[in-house]
Amino acid sequence: MTSALAVISDLKADRDQLDRLLSTMDPAGWSAPTPAPGWTIAHQIAHLTATFRMAGLAATDPAVFQKIAATAGVNFDAAVDAAMAPYLALPPDQLLPRWRAEITNACDALAAVPLGEVVPWLVNPLPPAVLASAGMTELFAHGQDVADGLGIRVVRTDRVRHIVAFAVRTWQFGYVARGLTPPQTEFRFELTSPSGTEWTFGPEDAQNRISGSAVDFCLLVCRRRHHEDLTVKAVGELATRWLTIAQAYRGPAGQGREPGQFAAAGNG
Repeated sequence: MTSALAVISDLKADRDQLDRLLSTMDPAGWSAPTPAPGWTIAHQIAHLTATFRMAGLAATDPAVFQKIAATAGVNFDAAVDAAMAPYLALPPDQLLPRWRAEITNACDALAAVPLGEVVPWLVNPLPPAVLASAGMTELFAHGQDVADGLGIRVVRTDRVRHIVAFAVRTWQFGYVARGLTPPQTEFRFELTSPSGTEWTFGPEDAQNRISGSAVDFCLLVCRRRHHEDLTVKAVGELATRWLTIAQAYRGPAGQGREPGQFAAAGNG
């Protein structure tokens, strides 16, 4: 298993990449729409700020975290809106430093968790490395929305391996989010990293297989591109169905993206 410190180091690098993008925007840019209906760039960063505040609390003050998480279990969408609200109310010159503070605090808090211990999360306690990987997944998804809102292509690196591994770990989430029973079989995942390395997961002889670009796979499981616009391919009836419902996060699936929505601009 990858160490928590290794994941957190890559999370910080992804944070810095998004931060450089945000630092170049003028105040008007924060009101630019993103592909998520009704969400501006400010909404995306407010959401990330709230998410990483939760991660920091999980590692430093579990009792407070669990009180907040209990609310999310009652009405997920309402809880997301409530968590975002105080940050969304901030002007850009206050939201940006607050985002920086919350994600940095979360990284430091997760890095300080003693080896072998877990931290509470929305359903089950997680090792810090797994929670940091979930944080990278959130950052990838909402950072992609920011980039799409600005019309910028994101340069991805092999740091996406943590997101890929997290998505493979949580491959059943798409079924759960739709009230479906996950199949009792394992998939084989064969994905090509940005550097050209082959990453494989699951049994070699699996009948249901997923293959293609690791970056496209991340776009798929974050529902930032429609599966028809990606290089990710499936073999087997179950795997083919999985492409249409794949997601690496709990909660409602959301609207996702339409076929051809980003065909002209590339996959990000």
